[in-house]
Amino acid sequence: MTGPVGFWSIAEDDPHRVAVIDPQGRKTSFGELAELTNRYAHGFGALGLGKGDGVVTVLPNGLEQIAVRLATYQTGMYATAVNWHLTAPEIAYITNDSDAGMLVFHEQFADAAAGVLEHTAVAHRFGVGTVDGYRPLAELTAGQPATRPGRLATGSAMTYTSGTTGRPKGVRRPLGDAHPDESATTAGLLLTLFGVKPHEGNVHLCLTPMYHAAADLWVAMSLHLGHTVVLMDRWDAAGTLEAIECHGVTHTQMVPTMFHRLLRLPPEVRRRHDLSSLRHVIHAAAPCPVGTKLAMLDWFGDCIWEYYGSTEGGGTIVGPTRWREFPGTVGTPWPGTEVIVVDEDGAESPPGESGTIYMKMPPSLRFVYHKDESKTAEGRLGEFFTVGDVGYFNAEGYLFLKDRARDVIIVGGVNIYPAEIEGAMQQCPLVADVAVFGVPDEDLGESIKAVVEPAEGVAAGEAARQEILEFLGGRLARQRHPHSLDFTAALPREPNGKLYKRRLRDPYWEGRQRRI
Repeated sequence: MTGPVGFWSIAEDDPHRVAVIDPQGRKTSFGELAELTNRYAHGFGALGLGKGDGVVTVLPNGLEQIAVRLATYQTGMYATAVNWHLTAPEIAYITNDSDAGMLVFHEQFADAAAGVLEHTAVAHRFGVGTVDGYRPLAELTAGQPATRPGRLATGSAMTYTSGTTGRPKGVRRPLGDAHPDESATTAGLLLTLFGVKPHEGNVHLCLTPMYHAAADLWVAMSLHLGHTVVLMDRWDAAGTLEAIECHGVTHTQMVPTMFHRLLRLPPEVRRRHDLSSLRHVIHAAAPCPVGTKLAMLDWFGDCIWEYYGSTEGGGTIVGPTRWREFPGTVGTPWPGTEVIVVDEDGAESPPGESGTIYMKMPPSLRFVYHKDESKTAEGRLGEFFTVGDVGYFNAEGYLFLKDRARDVIIVGGVNIYPAEIEGAMQQCPLVADVAVFGVPDEDLGESIKAVVEPAEGVAAGEAARQEILEFLGGRLARQRHPHSLDFTAALPREPNGKLYKRRLRDPYWEGRQRRI
């Protein structure tokens, strides 16, 4: 299949093509989605909202989230999708900080919606389903035309950082004067860097909530390239394989945590499903242990691509062939970006020497932290910015990640990178998930603490503890072995794989000053 690119052009050219398959299996065509999007856009205008205004959504993966996002894109507005795991005060903080003119809640999160009313006075509030204190979202589109509005401008997502080191910050980019159809023709360019082409029967599987920047971006790019988008509302390993086979999925985005759990499926489950439709599996969000990725390549084949980036921007990219040549790399900078590694004095580090990773984006993609000039300036080095990651380039110019600067453990003056330890421990069959961090130590300054979520059927206790530590022998230098190991029923992870390590680490440092 061939045709134009850009969502609205595709909707006009091929309105009956399936655009979205929601978690309940309902199908919506490009034409139907375009009409709904246009009605939302007219509804925004009727409320007096337009270019530069913001809409906050607290919605599960579904048609409403996609339609609101596309409507803001063509009306020059900012869209902020909020993590529905947050508490009411946390959601209210983001709503107020973003200066939103409109808030949309789903009835699944009605309790939080009620609590938000105590902390925000946002002018326009709508609910999907029955949400007390919120008008039905259907009222926004009632009587509105399905044709495109007269005033069109390109909007943007304003995503908030996870807030792992304090209040979340809105990543805000300037709005240009480009017509949304013009912007839409290039909106999928990043996806094409991985070899994913427009049309060609491509089907994208969205595995994580769209409040994550990456999930939102991949869905939007796929629609602009004429792909069908399949939404999951809750991730599980076996369900992912079923969805790939059922819908003929050609590309999806995963995180290393998903790889670990897929690999732990029983062999008969792994063999049950036909995955031959897969052309590209793209992963990011955390360092991926070499052993895990090799196992996935052996299973899925050479369709696995990796990139490094952040909510603020990025980054680097590597395909399977180059990754096999340099195992563990996250690749080289993608076109239009620059990436450097610098030492404590701000000088570029030579190959092989670790330092802080800084990136430079094209002018149109540069950002500020909303209402926080000091935070914006703090992470800048000229035109470059950093999110605090540590890594190094090899002699061939390929980037390798070590860890976040704030997560580095200094044991007796020696830098220890938790990601290396976590990667080794993830290979142990007794470990379902693991977090490693530093805790206070009177002698060493910090000692290495591991918190393990046991694999299914493994009893937490001294026997398992000793077997896990013995597993590290020969795989990890002795000085990197955890000094203590605790068990937990579940680690605090987001569906995109992000680990809230601060929740585990902070209680140990209460009343003490940590260096980072």
